[in-house]
Amino acid sequence: MTALPGRPASVESPARVPDSLPAPGRFTHLHPDDGACLTEAAALLSSGRFTDSPAGTHPALAGLARVVNDSVGDDARHALWPLAADLADARPAGRDYPPLLVGEVVDAARRVRPASRRLARHGRACRRRADRLAHAPAGGPAGRIADLLWWRGPGRRHLEQALRVLCAAPEADQLLSRLLRQAVAQAREHACGRAPAREVRCNR
Repeated sequence: MTALPGRPASVESPARVPDSLPAPGRFTHLHPDDGACLTEAAALLSSGRFTDSPAGTHPALAGLARVVNDSVGDDARHALWPLAADLADARPAGRDYPPLLVGEVVDAARRVRPASRRLARHGRACRRRADRLAHAPAGGPAGRIADLLWWRGPGRRHLEQALRVLCAAPEADQLLSRLLRQAVAQAREHACGRAPAREVRCNR
């Protein structure tokens, strides 16, 4: 996902960075010695691999986390650092999850720019898709391909356009930080709700 411009200042107090993780930084890194973005830290915690696409994190949520990590100021980035542990185990299986997440981000952008017709259209499109897929079975290859095409096409465009609005807001650090915290919490709740009754494993 295209990184959006960073914020030179932030408003949140730094949180203590776990000793086992690299130092938090913007964008992707070639090696942990150079630092890590939030999703790279999540990947290290979940699998030990150094990548910004952690296996334990839903791709849509990882896309949101990457942009937030790269767009907020240093203090806000440090304050978000403890989220890496929750991101490492946040991959809802429901097909309705990606449009639900993107719709939440679009709704947040509409609160900043309520007159935007484009955002209103995107929000309606996300809600329609989420409603249609709410009780859909996991599906076979055709369903997976359809979901992938939506995420790589309109889903990602809707997310990026909404995030541009949020990044341009005067209180961007607060808005983006709060949005990511809520998204991670909702993803873990969504994943737990979808888990089979015989095995519910939510590391809280």
